[in-house]
Amino acid sequence: MKALLLAAGRGERMGALTHNCPKPLLSIGKERLVERHLRRLKAAGVDEVVVNLHYLGSQIKAQLGDGRSYGVRIVYSEESSLLDTGGGARAALSLLGNDAPFLMISSDVVTDFDLRALTQLTPDLAHLVLVQNPAHHPSGDFSLNAKGAVLPGSALTYSGIGVIAPALIQSSTKACFAMREVLFPAAEQGCLTGCVHDGYWSDVGTPDRLQNTQADFEAGLCR
Repeated sequence: MKALLLAAGRGERMGALTHNCPKPLLSIGKERLVERHLRRLKAAGVDEVVVNLHYLGSQIKAQLGDGRSYGVRIVYSEESSLLDTGGGARAALSLLGNDAPFLMISSDVVTDFDLRALTQLTPDLAHLVLVQNPAHHPSGDFSLNAKGAVLPGSALTYSGIGVIAPALIQSSTKACFAMREVLFPAAEQGCLTGCVHDGYWSDVGTPDRLQNTQADFEAGLCR
């Protein structure tokens, strides 16, 4: 299975931290956010990774290179204009394979979720990793029933990690769109599956959350 790391966004909520540095290159401890994901992908047996780029993408490309130093092979999907999460995935499909499901990970999440649990899955549309609603998103995104179906609801939050079938991305006719635009209708139709991760997870989308995650790292709560 190949993986797509979403790394194109501007990270505007990070303020001055991302004026001259793309968010995926911010660090927890001595490890950059995107490097954490490459390490965990390699440990899960995923060695072909697509990274989408837009904002300050040349810095990410210069840091990661072809992936050899991380034990993986990296190719880049470069966006001349920002396509959002869904549009970015659509633009990368030719590099990911137009038929096979792929792992999709938002580069600004920090987690101890074991990606090996996902690498053999072949969902019809998508299999999502869900977490308990964080303080910054109390309204949640979905619910999960006893059979593992992801349904509309507010009990759980999408973690930014999932296995995505190309058919889900191709269901939108837009060039630029967010993943929620295809995930929510698919959930309403009962076409998604998922699991709940009760371990460590943090979305480091703001300076405060980055600082809190750094404190968790120093306390040994995440590795």
